[in-house]
Amino acid sequence: MGLVHATASHRPPPAAATTDARVPGAEVAGPRRGVLEPTLALRHAGPRQVRLAWELSGPAGAPVVLVAGGISAHRHIAANAGFPEAGWANDLVGAGRTLDPARWRILGFDYVGADGRLDTPIDTADQADAVAALLDALGIGALRAFVGYSYGALVGLQFAIRHPQRLDRLVAVSGAHRAHPYAAAWRALQRKAVALGQLQCADVQGLSLARQFAMLSYRTPEEFEERFDAPPEVVNGRVRVAAEDYLDAAGARFVARTPVNAWLRLSESIDLHRIDPAQVRVPTLVVAVEGDRLVPLSDSVALVEALGIPGQLRVLRSPYGHDAFLKETDRIDGILAGALRNPGEPA
Repeated sequence: MGLVHATASHRPPPAAATTDARVPGAEVAGPRRGVLEPTLALRHAGPRQVRLAWELSGPAGAPVVLVAGGISAHRHIAANAGFPEAGWANDLVGAGRTLDPARWRILGFDYVGADGRLDTPIDTADQADAVAALLDALGIGALRAFVGYSYGALVGLQFAIRHPQRLDRLVAVSGAHRAHPYAAAWRALQRKAVALGQLQCADVQGLSLARQFAMLSYRTPEEFEERFDAPPEVVNGRVRVAAEDYLDAAGARFVARTPVNAWLRLSESIDLHRIDPAQVRVPTLVVAVEGDRLVPLSDSVALVEALGIPGQLRVLRSPYGHDAFLKETDRIDGILAGALRNPGEPA
């Protein structure tokens, strides 16, 4: 499959990255944040100025590991000395973990379109080129590793194809070379829920309902049976099942932090994703979860078997399904320890 190799229209020097660090001396070694606004040639929309918010922590001169999550993830991966609030993957990064900021420089970023201002189809190829532009601005020649979970795994695969000289190894967790048709149909219905809300001037309610649908796809029937096996109740003349409080709370949390347009465009981006695995020629570890309803194990196997160079596959059993990477943190940490270890290093 032919790929359009869109690149940044210019390569700004490191000074182009604005910084709002809270730690004295952060420009040398401490956590720092910034925002870039490069122009990228988007695959489906042509040249557009995009916004890239980033956060970098860890000692100056250490190898850089980029960590990217699902479409609701952001630049703040985990709490650190400069930014103590909890991050989206707080239990995967920290002292004593494989992703220890004392050993690595940990880089996170907000996806292109995450602020909701870009109203056009966004491809995972665009996200990969945005990462390359960010590395240029920060003066980072190459990544020791790209660790991608869910949507982040899709972006990592694109980055490995489009910028292989800038990546030493890829860890792709719960993400494959294409959107599975079942998962794409599920997301299409979620987007229709949002569209229905918009028709009724109830955008937030539509997005909340879409998120609640998503929670069913992220988790497994086994988990719901364990947590919500209780008789339904009749409330104000209506039947209410045990899981509804959980789903309502998940929807409310999500809409409080997510622009409707950002979710729509990034949801579409998952379904636009399709690569030729043979073009991935970077050492790659694929991590799959048995029972993942969005990325079935068969797709992960197909991805590994078709990689351009021999790859590895690790399979987890977990009742948390697609969300296992956020819940099975000890097991994921152990997998990362092996993936990031250099040949000859002790276990």
